[in-house]
Amino acid sequence: MIPVSVAIITKNEELNIEDALKSVSGFDDIVVVDSFSTDRTVEICRQYNCRVYTHEWQGYAKQKQTAVDYAENKWVFILDADERLTPELEKEITEKITLTSSFSGFFVPRKNFFLGKWIRHSGWWPDYSVRLFKKDAARLQDRAVHEKVLVDGAAGYLKCPMEHYTYRTISDYLKKMENYSTLAAEEILLKNPLMSPISLIAKTALSPIFTFLKMFFIKQGFRDGIHGFMLAVLYSFYAFLKYAKAWEKKA
Repeated sequence: MIPVSVAIITKNEELNIEDALKSVSGFDDIVVVDSFSTDRTVEICRQYNCRVYTHEWQGYAKQKQTAVDYAENKWVFILDADERLTPELEKEITEKITLTSSFSGFFVPRKNFFLGKWIRHSGWWPDYSVRLFKKDAARLQDRAVHEKVLVDGAAGYLKCPMEHYTYRTISDYLKKMENYSTLAAEEILLKNPLMSPISLIAKTALSPIFTFLKMFFIKQGFRDGIHGFMLAVLYSFYAFLKYAKAWEKKA
């Protein structure tokens, strides 16, 4: 068994969690922090010999930090319920943690799938983020949305990607966008408490345009075909919503 703790947070993830757990079955410590799921999430987790803890929702960063705090190993890997490790990545992780290294953490590339298609452009690849790290040398950044792991020391890069099956349908994206845009709006006002309603209206008008141009043209989303076009439009709408909600709270 691989001596790495896998930290997962869940809330009604019965459609995703089993495949995620299967992909890390070779790891000797799997920690799941569940937010009172009402489906079969916890039942499935217990079938895979996970250590399951129940906590009220604290926000993404704090919830993930709680899972990390429960980890028993020196090395920790954060995994979302809709993500999968591949055998190649598992092998690379094993090699990295057994070698003498000055790195306190590692960036891992992600293959992001949208409506079943791997998105190779649009700013979605290689989508590096720190996922593997030494427990005593890293912490989750305390922010409302798009949290990341902050490492004390140097961080290396893994070559083998993990797989991320996000947004299986457009409806799935819209449901998540409603929550993320609200959190993003709160963060905008927290970082810029003196921003005027007029400034927010300007951002509401211009940010969607810049978002579309960046994703579809600068990040070459057009090379992802209709999927790239849909992503650019949806992300533009997300940009509109977060500033519109910030304006609503400020006005």
